[in-house]
Amino acid sequence: MSAVRGPALDFEAVDLRLGQTHVLKQLNLRVAAGSVHALVGPNGGGKSSLVKALLGQMPHRGQIRLSWPGERPGTVGYVPQALAFDPGLPMTVLDFMGTMCQRRPVLMGLSRTWKAPVEQALHEVGMADKAARRMGALSGGERQRVLLAQALIPAPDLVVLDEPMSALDEAGSRVFETLLARWRAAGVTVLWVEHDLDAVSRLADRVSGLSRQVLFDGVPSQTLTPERVLALFSSRQRHEHATDGVAEEAVA
Repeated sequence: MSAVRGPALDFEAVDLRLGQTHVLKQLNLRVAAGSVHALVGPNGGGKSSLVKALLGQMPHRGQIRLSWPGERPGTVGYVPQALAFDPGLPMTVLDFMGTMCQRRPVLMGLSRTWKAPVEQALHEVGMADKAARRMGALSGGERQRVLLAQALIPAPDLVVLDEPMSALDEAGSRVFETLLARWRAAGVTVLWVEHDLDAVSRLADRVSGLSRQVLFDGVPSQTLTPERVLALFSSRQRHEHATDGVAEEAVA
């Protein structure tokens, strides 16, 4: 493994509400620099909300600190859970990639600066042959590969993944695993929200079970016991009887 490029992440007493719903309650979590750290838990447990708080997209209380190894912050790559497109929208894969990395209008084409990196990123995720297709015409798995590709430009030091495997087919899953291995070898920090516990067991360095709070945290092979997993996902029942005004619904 090369020198660590990514930051350590520290979540301290993070508290987050959506209306009357208490999504995160005094959550404490540490993600080691250069590690692949997975978050698992039930729908409504606050995983995606924690990611959005980290990215500055959701107000919260408490502290979230990024401790970069160098003097300056590095590059953050983000892969959302899904991206819906109108099938009739005249935006090609290359157009979409261009909007992610250059300032000039994509109608003018990719700049010389970004043309080669974009083509390389699409090649790495197996989408080079579909660069001219409309985004809205792609399958869900193909769109997810494009989202993975845009996270590669510029080369990230921190990657935040919100259920990136949810729409991937078998070939796409192999692409994802290859990227994950590359990020680990390069010392990139990866925070990975995932529902596939088998994938987490195989691929993550550490896993945290999240349901409003961190219920467990450790090495997957030792931590993802049947008892802990059952308690994590059955805790949803207890939360629905909490006196927060309304039950936690659909806050992934």
